[in-house]
Amino acid sequence: MRVVIAEDNALLREGLVLLLTSSGHEVVAVVGSGPEVLPAIVGHRPDIAVLDVRMPPGFRDEGLRAALAARKEIPGLPVLVLSQYVEESYAAELLGGGAGGVGYLLKDRVGRVDEFLDALERVAAGGTALDPEVVSELLVRRRDSPLDSLTPREREVLKLMAEGHDNVTIAKVLVVTERSVSKHIGNVFLKLGLPPSDSGHRRVLAVLAYLNNS
Repeated sequence: MRVVIAEDNALLREGLVLLLTSSGHEVVAVVGSGPEVLPAIVGHRPDIAVLDVRMPPGFRDEGLRAALAARKEIPGLPVLVLSQYVEESYAAELLGGGAGGVGYLLKDRVGRVDEFLDALERVAAGGTALDPEVVSELLVRRRDSPLDSLTPREREVLKLMAEGHDNVTIAKVLVVTERSVSKHIGNVFLKLGLPPSDSGHRRVLAVLAYLNNS
């Protein structure tokens, strides 16, 4: 997999390069400031871009803006965004385009190598990967909504769906059958007023789009 890395912290940047190359991936470009991101991505057209949200010169949302601009230049470009803190608005903006190939992880997740690499591969394949803490924040902040009608088990299923897990993984995590998972998913969509779907990341994006606009 060909990867572009945009991260201003030298230690984390080099750590990402080492982690990815040792896992068999090719890092085609490494940049450390916001203005460098888009030219690097457009010039190399990687399989995925790993970007820090806040980068020089302003340390606000330069990385996120570059990610959104890159996806306009290269539709469908997989982007995995890293952030120091949970920023609900950033997750909402990334998902706002309604396309897959999007990930939003807290930087602490990089240290959990297997989880990080799994998220990277999921996003590169066109899926989604949202940090569990981000999903929890999204669910907790939504009050007086159809979410209130979900059972505890349905909320667990929704949370795992939002993180990007498929039915098989959800069944293993919850120690239930895949048939039970499918039934819970059907109930979630019904209660949220969304058309039933089992088409990979689209179901996750539909649920998150609802959460972010409710």
